[in-house]
Formats: sequence, C-alpha cells, structure tokens
Amino acid sequence: MITDTAAFDMRRHDSPFTRPMRLSCSPITRALAQEAHLHPYGLAYSLPPMTNDAPIPLAPDGPSPSVPPLWGRVQVSADPHEAAEALGSDLIEQAHACVASMGDFHLALSGGSTPFPFYQSLMTDPMYRRLPWDRTHLWIVDERRVPFDHPKSNWRQIHEIIVDHSGIPPAQAHAIEAMEQDAAVRYERALRTAFSRRAVTEQRLDFVLLGMGDNGHTASLFPQTAALRERKLLVCDCDGPTVTPPARVTMTYPLLNAARFVAVLALGSEKAPMIHRVATGSDDFTVLPIKNIRPSGTLVWHLDRASAAPPNG
Repeated sequence: MITDTAAFDMRRHDSPFTRPMRLSCSPITRALAQEAHLHPYGLAYSLPPMTNDAPIPLAPDGPSPSVPPLWGRVQVSADPHEAAEALGSDLIEQAHACVASMGDFHLALSGGSTPFPFYQSLMTDPMYRRLPWDRTHLWIVDERRVPFDHPKSNWRQIHEIIVDHSGIPPAQAHAIEAMEQDAAVRYERALRTAFSRRAVTEQRLDFVLLGMGDNGHTASLFPQTAALRERKLLVCDCDGPTVTPPARVTMTYPLLNAARFVAVLALGSEKAPMIHRVATGSDDFTVLPIKNIRPSGTLVWHLDRASAAPPNG
C-alpha cells in the first residue's frame, strides 16, 4: 500500500515504473531555510470519483496493512523481500532519470544490518543489472571512527558487496577516511568538488538510503548531540553519551534534507514501537533525530507489515 501526503496512489506491484517522477531542483541552501519547519505533515487522502464505467477494484491479497501516519509517502510491503523490490524500483527509476538529465547519479548508502540483504541483491538479482554504476558516485552516509578493515566499518561491508562487484570506477567510490582527524572536512570537500561539476541548482545528493535505530537516530545523528544543531556544514563529527561507541562522522541535516530522494528502510517487528512513536508522539528531533528528516525532494518510508503494525496489532 502506498500513501502520499497529497494523494492516495495505488499502483500495480508488477509495474513499478508507472508512477510519475517528482524531481525537485532546490539546492542545498533551500534545505537550510526548511530547518525552521519541524511540524509533522498531515495525511490527506484524495480518491478519484468512481463512474458507472469504472472497473470494479480487485480485493487485495489478505487484509490491508496498517499505514502509520508518517510524513512523506509510506509504502507498506508484505515482507522484507517485497520491501526491497519496491526500494529497488525507486532506485532504478531515480538513477536513470538523473543520468538522463545530468549525466551522473549521486547515491548515498547507510550501514547497519537492515540494508545489507538489499545491497547483496543489487549485485545478484538480474532486475538490478540496469543500474548505471559507471555513471554513479557512491557515498557513505556515516562512518564509525575505525580503520577500513575493522569489522564495524560501514565502508568495508559496502566495498566488499558493491564496489568490488559492480564495476563502479574506483574514483567514484567515496569512502570517509574515518581515522583522519579532519575526516569530516575532507569528506565535505570531496562532496563539494563532485557537486561542482553540475549546475548550481543540481548540486546535491540524488538518492539517500537511511535507516532508523531503536532510539530514533538516523545516519549518525544521535539524540541530544551537537550534530543535530549543525546548520552550515555538510559533514560533521558526532560523539557523546548517547552515541554508541566508537565516535562517528556523519552527513548532516543540511545535506540530507537537500537530497532529491530520501528513502527510509525500517523492517521487522522490533522497529514497530519506534515507528509508532515517531508517527504519533510529541518528541522533537533532539529526542528522535529522524523526525528532522524533511527533504526538499521526495521522502518515502519503506516498511513491511511487521514494522508498520500498531503496538496492539
């Protein structure tokens, strides 16, 4: 099931490319102005009128899934496999649109356990052979301050799964040099250099994949940390009592909220309590950092039935 803040959009599961593109041309600077607007968006459903000639809609397979009242568009799939397929369809659509219009595609991926089956499928499922890796710049949303060969390195896992097997040019695979003292400064410089090859209004990430921790953090933006207040830098350090060690380097709200397309992947019953709290609770972004992911482009929550279920469901 797919819902939108403007419309209720039904589409066939086997026709993922029929949904219209929603591309924004706002630069990173517009995301800075958006920081003042932190209130949740309401859901408004608008169904086209039925006529006598309209086909009778088919009943869905099984009961309709619960749809949490989150901002952006919410897609609830039957299980993690279907959620990955829906996410992959969005990724392919955005990648080809960006390459066609701008000549390249800037993709930022997150670490964590939830997305790695999806990353593996990008390399093994024939559906994803159309991804234009030769035109893709691959970025990492956040990184722990550990060496590349450390088991907790996000880049190590992404490199072994994607970089080693996709054919992406090495110069377009951008790791955070997490052991360098000025790692955040270096990564921001790399981003700005890569973006400078585009028109000013297109200097932003095209597709960002985020997760959500059990404490409501996303990227390495943890509750009650100084990183949440950063309004100028694109990349910064994050450390403090609420940060699961080791210290982190992370993309900031100004960079993430300027993105053309942001997908949040949250799967499994263990995510359900936090999804419900984020959707219905009164905590602000300093307590639940994911609540300040408000991109100027498109936001899609990719959930499965388990993570979307209400607490008493």
